[in-house]
Amino acid sequence: MYCKNCGKQVEGEKEYCEDCEKVMAEKEQTTVETPVQENTTNTDTNTKVEGEKAPELKSKMAAGLFGIFLGAFGVHNFYLGYTTKAIIQVTVTSIALLLSCCTAGLTAFIASGIGIWGLIEGILILAGSIKVDGKGNPLKD
Repeated sequence: MYCKNCGKQVEGEKEYCEDCEKVMAEKEQTTVETPVQENTTNTDTNTKVEGEKAPELKSKMAAGLFGIFLGAFGVHNFYLGYTTKAIIQVTVTSIALLLSCCTAGLTAFIASGIGIWGLIEGILILAGSIKVDGKGNPLKD
């Protein structure tokens, strides 16, 4: 017979469970096919769940250099996963460069403005002000 309180097997017809130190009344005695076992596995928070991959961390140095040298085309934002912002940058820069063949004034100013935007973002990434990618994962050094 098994103790209803702790699930351990009690030998004979004892009314007292030595493991949980509780009295078992006649109506509390029951037969259980498999006793309840306490989970004794290590639940370390750093252990990886089976089948779950750790996220691939993006390089802060690569993202910053992409921003400084190719920022007008949004390469750093594509790399970090900010695709909407990257598409806006590459679209505006491409249109401005295409139109700059016809008109030199405003479109060249817009293209250089987007380039400055990318340059500033590249510097912010390298300085540590931008610390995460588009999925919220931290950037590695």
